[in-house]
Amino acid sequence: MKRTLLYCLLAMAGMVMHAADFGDARWITASQGEVNVPNTWIAFRRDIQLESVPHEALAQIAADSKYWLWINGRQVVFEGGLKRGPTPRDSYYDVVDIAPFLRKGENKVAVLLWYFGKSGFSHNDSGKSGLLFSVPEIGLRSDASWVSQRMEAFGTCGKPQPNFRLSEASIRYDGRLDIGAWQNESPNEGFRPSAEIGKAGDAPWNELVERPIPQWKNWGLKKVKYTLHPGEKEDTLVASLPYNMHFTPAITAIDNEGGRVIRLESDHLTGGSDISVRGEYITRIGTQTYESLGWMSGEKMLVIVPHGVKIKAMMYRQTGYNTEFAGSFTCDNDFFNTFWLKGQRTLYVNMRDTYMDCPERERAQWWFDATLLMAESFITQDTRSHGLMRKGLLELCNFQRPDDHVLHSPIPGTYNVELPAQMLCTVGTYGLWLYYMNTGDLETVRVAYPHVIDYLNVWGFDETGLTAERHGGWDWGDWGDNRDMRLIFAGWHYMALASAANMAELLGKPVEAKTLRGFMERVKKGYNACWDGTAYRHPTFKGKTDDRVQALAVVSGIAEPEKYNQIAELFRKEKHASPGMEKYVMEALFMMGRGEQAMERCRERFTEMVEDKNNTTLYEGWGIGANGFGGGTTNHAWSGGPLIVIAQYLMGISPTKAGWDMFDICPQPVVFNKASIEVPTVKGMVKMAYEKKQGRIHYTITVPEGTSCRFVPTSHSEARYLTPGTHRLSINL
Repeated sequence: MKRTLLYCLLAMAGMVMHAADFGDARWITASQGEVNVPNTWIAFRRDIQLESVPHEALAQIAADSKYWLWINGRQVVFEGGLKRGPTPRDSYYDVVDIAPFLRKGENKVAVLLWYFGKSGFSHNDSGKSGLLFSVPEIGLRSDASWVSQRMEAFGTCGKPQPNFRLSEASIRYDGRLDIGAWQNESPNEGFRPSAEIGKAGDAPWNELVERPIPQWKNWGLKKVKYTLHPGEKEDTLVASLPYNMHFTPAITAIDNEGGRVIRLESDHLTGGSDISVRGEYITRIGTQTYESLGWMSGEKMLVIVPHGVKIKAMMYRQTGYNTEFAGSFTCDNDFFNTFWLKGQRTLYVNMRDTYMDCPERERAQWWFDATLLMAESFITQDTRSHGLMRKGLLELCNFQRPDDHVLHSPIPGTYNVELPAQMLCTVGTYGLWLYYMNTGDLETVRVAYPHVIDYLNVWGFDETGLTAERHGGWDWGDWGDNRDMRLIFAGWHYMALASAANMAELLGKPVEAKTLRGFMERVKKGYNACWDGTAYRHPTFKGKTDDRVQALAVVSGIAEPEKYNQIAELFRKEKHASPGMEKYVMEALFMMGRGEQAMERCRERFTEMVEDKNNTTLYEGWGIGANGFGGGTTNHAWSGGPLIVIAQYLMGISPTKAGWDMFDICPQPVVFNKASIEVPTVKGMVKMAYEKKQGRIHYTITVPEGTSCRFVPTSHSEARYLTPGTHRLSINL
């Protein structure tokens, strides 16, 4: 039932889906050796004769855990498959048109399988390696006629091992055991008929759900220059990459002895405080080229080579989520131009199978991070990024604990602890409702709504009406100190109720909507009872006044305008928010009409990471390492929140009807004398530029077809309604 719901949902949401037809295909694995241990690699081969090549040949491929596909020696897929799973039980499968790679006569199909064999914070291990492959148009299906062998050249690096959150191993490859061009040559004697271990729908993979996101973008192998750092026994070759990226390192080496170990690493091997993945290659005699297939991330590629081995070339292959930076922003301020570019780069390096908090330490879809990344994607990337959002939201619902209806993150994976603030944020106005407003995807709302209600029913109220004290598995409210947790939870609770009420009205449930809005009023009353005359403070809180809860009061609508002056002054003194929560402080200042103060505070707080010449991405905390939070990584996209505020408040662009049927441009053009932005939407590109000149501000606005725009140039201006096309307007400053 879950699989059917998800299939129909994705089809209605505009994705091209195909009816699965695995027919008589069987899950297969190697018939010899240990095939279900962590970090197992298996090669599969099948030759097939074709009298003609069909116009389309849709291969349906399920793999535990990842696969590489070649046909007739040409690579079709580089790292296929998604981390498991769409639900705690089920698995994903890919659909790939292989017709362009087929030919009349003999065709050689080759698949390399990587079985992780380990659960983590972004993968649910099934316990078995396996491949399921079906191409109905040419009658090709996986079964015992496929030959396979466990690839003994692959092994696991020694210490240091990747930290426990990662499912991927650090890969060691012994070039002395390489079996040559097995993808296009006749299988050697090590290949044996494969073992059939199940059919589509069987445990442990269970129901199969079509991959809802594109295959990875692959830039191909590129040579890179490097510098040599000599050592006593080994040399370190360091190549600077264009920016922080996901890459697989490759080398061409010469060794006259063989058996020596080359280490392949990135400068982000230590992801904050924990070890990430790396690679090792054991040389054989002669010239050899090797690419380590486990992606790593970083600004630099490092090759540590023992004396006696000569490196002829270093190469890297960048891969990543298949979307483009369709949006753009420029202004006459170099700091904020740099901020925008670093924010985009940080966002992209935190996208792959899921949105991630960081690409080395965890690769985990923590949902406070994911809500910010979703919002950043809406203003910077084309609509292919929406598939990753939809996938994550559906997984969130499907992983809801059945016993107590608690939502948890990160998912997918085996960490099932509730972080209440994160979960309330996700189902609230900045999560699920923001997704709906930008996409118009009603079906996701329809599926998610009962899960949201079940979760909100877990929450109660105290005698003042405020959200009752309640503890999740981890009472995370933010990194840093002076967290007024009762009010942090209450602020997110209020916005979760608002989102649920909006969904209820949308789905034709007015009675439920009225009840939810009644709950909102109780929380609002209890929250305002915590105003002490100068700031919001819960009576049980003893720390310094929390800037976060003031921001939540404003952005939620709990705080009345008469409190704005005091809240704005408090923001000059109290600065406890993490870079992730700082976005809401900045937004609150704009909502209170203090845009210049918002930009001033933003620049003050983010200066170190924006002006850092050694990193193309933004930090997790306000500093690096010990001066940061949670390990101090240098690539946390939650720090890109100001991009959202610049687009939505300074430039003033936001949808007012779902799917951008209508949108507002209500700019607050502070700080910059000149700025322009392009925002990709489901209706097309929204463009706005302004320039201050000779006492007037000149606007150029492009409204795409299928939508309309309400333009309010100042808070005291009358609205102007703009039809599709390009408009030029001038307003007195």
